[in-house]
Amino acid sequence: MIGLDPYRVPGPWDPKPTADKIAVGLATFAEHGVGVQTCLFGLDGSDDIPAVVTAALSTQPWECVVVGGGVRRSDDENLGLFEQVINLVRRLAPDAAIAFNTGADTTFEAAARWIDVS
Repeated sequence: MIGLDPYRVPGPWDPKPTADKIAVGLATFAEHGVGVQTCLFGLDGSDDIPAVVTAALSTQPWECVVVGGGVRRSDDENLGLFEQVINLVRRLAPDAAIAFNTGADTTFEAAARWIDVS
C-alpha cells in the first residue's frame, strides 16, 4: 500500500482518525491471512518520495499495489505526485495489479479485487 503518512501532511487537521483507519485497513489483511507492506511518505518535505517508493517497490515482486486516496487527490498540486507514483509502479512492479481504495480503511477490499484471498 502506497500512501501518505497522515502525521506528516501539513495543514490544520487531526491526523489520528486517518491513521486509525489505515490501521483498521491493514488489520483486515491479517484477519484474512494475507501479507501487506506499507510505503507511507510525508508531504512535509522530509522525504525524497521517488526514492522512498522505489525502495519499497524494489524489495520483491508484487501481486497488487494499492495507491491511497491522498496520493491521487485530483488537485493540481498532487497531480504530478500521482503520475510519478503510478509510473514508478508500472516500471518497478510491472506484473502487479494497481488498485485504489475508497478510504484508508478499505485497502484490503481494494487489493482483494485483484488477488486471490480465498
